[in-house]
Formats: sequence, C-alpha cells, structure tokens
Amino acid sequence: MTDTLTRPAAPTPPPAPTWKRRLWWPARNTWRSLTSMRTALALLFLLALAAVPGALLPQRSLNEQKTASYIADHGLPARIMDRLGLFEVFSSIWFTAIYVLLFISLVGCLTPRMIEHAKSLRARPVATPRNLTRLPRHERHEVVGTPDEIGQRLMGNLRGWRKVSSTVTHTDADGTTREVVEISAEKGYLREFGNLVFHFALLALLVSIAAGKIYGYEGTRILVADGDQGLCNTSTAVYDSFRGGNLVDGTQLAPFCVQVDSFKADYLPNGQADQYSAKVRYQTGSDLDTGDSKPATLKVNDPLRVVGDRVYLLGHGYAPTFTVTFPNGEKRTQTVPFTPNEAVTLLSSGAARFDTPGGLYPNEDVRRKNQIALEGLFAPTALYSGSNNTLLSSSFPDARDPAVAIRIYKGDTGLDTGRPQNVYSLDQNLINQGRLIQKDQVNLTPGQTATIDDGTRVSFDGYQPWVSLQVSHDPAQQYVLISAIAMLLGLLVSLLIKRRRVWARLTPSHGPSPTAADEGTGDKRLTVVEMAGLARTDQAGWGEGFGDLVKRLLEIDDPARTGRRTTSER
Repeated sequence: MTDTLTRPAAPTPPPAPTWKRRLWWPARNTWRSLTSMRTALALLFLLALAAVPGALLPQRSLNEQKTASYIADHGLPARIMDRLGLFEVFSSIWFTAIYVLLFISLVGCLTPRMIEHAKSLRARPVATPRNLTRLPRHERHEVVGTPDEIGQRLMGNLRGWRKVSSTVTHTDADGTTREVVEISAEKGYLREFGNLVFHFALLALLVSIAAGKIYGYEGTRILVADGDQGLCNTSTAVYDSFRGGNLVDGTQLAPFCVQVDSFKADYLPNGQADQYSAKVRYQTGSDLDTGDSKPATLKVNDPLRVVGDRVYLLGHGYAPTFTVTFPNGEKRTQTVPFTPNEAVTLLSSGAARFDTPGGLYPNEDVRRKNQIALEGLFAPTALYSGSNNTLLSSSFPDARDPAVAIRIYKGDTGLDTGRPQNVYSLDQNLINQGRLIQKDQVNLTPGQTATIDDGTRVSFDGYQPWVSLQVSHDPAQQYVLISAIAMLLGLLVSLLIKRRRVWARLTPSHGPSPTAADEGTGDKRLTVVEMAGLARTDQAGWGEGFGDLVKRLLEIDDPARTGRRTTSER
C-alpha cells in the first residue's frame, strides 16, 4: 500500500468588501483614466473644438441685437442652437465642464511626473552595461595611457554632464586580475524639465484666463466727439452695454473719466479705412477733484492705459443734429448717433424722439399726441438715384456731401411708457396702432428745413462724428502673458535639448605599446577604451555625431596623447 502525500490547497482570499468593489475601485479607475496624458490631450482638442462655434456664430454677450437678428433669420435651426448654448459658448455649462475637466486632468497628470523628475535629478547615472557592443552606438579604441589617466581625461571633458566614475576588479579566464575604470554620464535633463514647464504654463494659462473672466469686466459706450460728452467709470449704468465677471458687482470700478474732443479718419481712394484716431482728455486720482485733465490719443489697437484699465477705440460713425421748432416757437435740439448699415460707405440709420415743451399742452393725453419722432438714413457723401433722384445712398465714408432722408412722425413716441426702446429705430407697434402717424418724408442737407401741417419745423443742422469706446479690465492679463512666454520657452527647450547617455569602460591592454620606444613615451601601456551611447532616437543627436563626440572626449586627434596604432570599430 502506497501513501500519497497531497499538498494542502492554498487558502482562498476573502472577498473584497462591497464598498471597495462598488465605490473605491470604480473611482480609482476613473481617476486614472482622467489623469492620463491621453485624456488631457483629448480634452485639449475638445476645448479647441468647442470654441469654434464661439468664433463662427454671433455671441449674445458681445452683440445681443445681432444674435437676436441671426436667430430670427434662421428659424428652427437657430432656435435649436440657442437651446444648446451655441450663442453663449464661453459661459455655457458644457464649455465650463470641459475647461474644469482639462484643469483637473492636467493637475493629476503633471504632479506624478514632477515628482518622478525630481527623483531622477537626485539619482545616480545608470551603471555601465555589461556588454557595450549591443548598444546602437559603440566604438573601441586603443589609447596610450593608464585607465586612471584616461578616466580623468574623460571626466574633465564631460563638462555639463552628470557623471560618475568607478573602478572595478576584473578577473580574466587565466586568473589574471585587472583594474577596470567604468564611467557613466547622462545629459539632457532639461528636456523633461522644459516639457513640465510647458504643461504647467498651460495650466497657469487656464487659471489666468479663468481668473480674468471672474474678476474682469468690459463696458462699451458711444460718445459724440464734440468735446462735451464724457464717460466716468463710476458704475455700470454709464455704459450702453456692460459685461462683468461673476464676482464683479460694479461697486468697485477704477475711478477715472474720459472726454472725447475730436475724431479724425483717413480713407483710401476705394473707401477703405486707412487709419483713425480720437483726441481725448482723461482724469484720474486727484485730477477728479481739481478738474485738471491730461491729453491722449486713441488709435486702433493702441489703447489708453489708465489705473489698471484699458480704453479701446472700437469704431466710429456719424451723429446728425436735428432741431424741432414747435408751433409756439420753442426749440428742441438733439445730436443722435446713427448706426452704420454699410461698412464701406457708412450709410447709417437711426431715430430721434422729441417731447413737447413744458406747458405747451397741459393735458397729458394731448401732449402725447403731439410728440415728434424722426427715423431715416444719413449719407456721409450723398448719392441720389431712383425716380426724381429721391432715393438716398452713400458713395464714400468720408463726410464730403452729407444728407439725410427722414420720415417725420407725430404722436405718441413711447417716451412715457417706461419700456426700453431701440435707440436706432422707432417702435413699429406704435406706428401700426396709429398712435404714431407719419406726416412727411423728405431729403435734407445741412441747413434745410421741413414743415408739417401744424407748423412744426424740423431742421437738419449738420453732424458730429461719434466713437465707440470700450473699457476693459483684466487683472490677470500680465499672468496670461507670462504663462504664454513660459509655454513657448518650455516648448523650445523640450524640442532643442536632447537626452543622451554615454558609457565608457577603460581596460588595460596586455603588454606595452609596440610604438612606445619610437615615440619616446617610455614604458607607458595601452588602454582599451570601449564607449557606447544611447538616445531615444537617432534624430536625438547621435548618428555620425557620436564618433566626433568620442574623438573629442578622448582627444584622439592629439598625437601626444594617443598611439599611432589607434584602432576603432563600430
């Protein structure tokens, strides 16, 4: 009877707790996937792709009127895009989600790489491999001198390399022992450092842009360039449109005032704008109390920088001046900015509303029926066409022969309704309801007057240029610039610096140099020098350049240091 020994089965490990299987492991895997470089690159590409609609489609935050017009013109597709947030891309929840995920991915991806790079900087160079001939670049030379002498020469010529030298005892097959010097050197640690700088600068760029959007603001205002109208940055109410960050409530704006004195535009013969500038005066600090002001000139892309804000000159147009003389002889004068309809000729459209003088119509209902409204076109250089040459257009953007084509209305202009109205057009509902009745339609040049049936006279007195100013505050602007420069420098370093490794094994040769007596070198012996190099790719600086590096390190071209029977093999 034979006894059989059986090995007891390994104990079955206890099952993992339920919370680990259902919570910890999925969370860990999700975090690893999110913080991988592949995910970071995918999110970066997705962020660039998500920004495309913001460049191609009108954005509500920049021009609400243009956005509304675009939606009305394109019907259902535009309404679907509006629901998807394509007209408010940079404030939409999905764009913010991509932005935040990219930020988290970069932080989780770069932090371990930074720690690993710090460890590699403190680590010793990789030890010399046992068989150097297996490496892609390998050379063997016989050089006159002892291993210690040649080793000192190599260590001295490896300037800028992280290097280490060691002496080991080697025993041959016949039992002979020899002292072998081994050298290991590395170079190119700045390559990974530049890579890390690039990615951390990208992270800083994202943070800076986000901080600028949260704490920054932009406001636009149209001012007539007549030396009287000005802008004081005291509250959001002084702007025609204002867009502030989430933490901007308008109570801590930088205090300053700007007044536009004049505007000048230069045009090419084809009507294209060549250059335009505005002469302004501004006040800051104690000047606000004393009334003193400083002159400045605004040009395109050349803003006025004042108390941390920038004042840009965005655009310009014309503001015709109208005077309404009511039946009792009292006058009302307004200079009203018209918005350009044609960018080349600056043919502009607009509207003006005139309330009646106080006391002329004591009854409120009667007063509202006798208000005057104007709506029409302004042509800087009048060009007439159509039947009887009554159709007005413009042939040049400069005001060489200004004229207006206006409709004169009488009735309720809507000034008492309390509802906001478009400053460039009349309320069509008031016209359709018969509350605002057209009395005349005329073409006027400066100095001409039109009279309606009740004796009210409307005069076109001339025009003034207007300019559109934008006040921009971005507290993180300098950090965006620094981050962009750091990204560029990091990218250049990562592309230009090459990661290299060099090893050398110095083995004393058997017997003296056969040419030592002829060279007068005494009984110096030969040393067999084996050198090998390794790089990520041949494009990293090796190729034929490795041989030149070996010659430079060993000073082979110097006959005083090498024997004439120097050999090499690759």
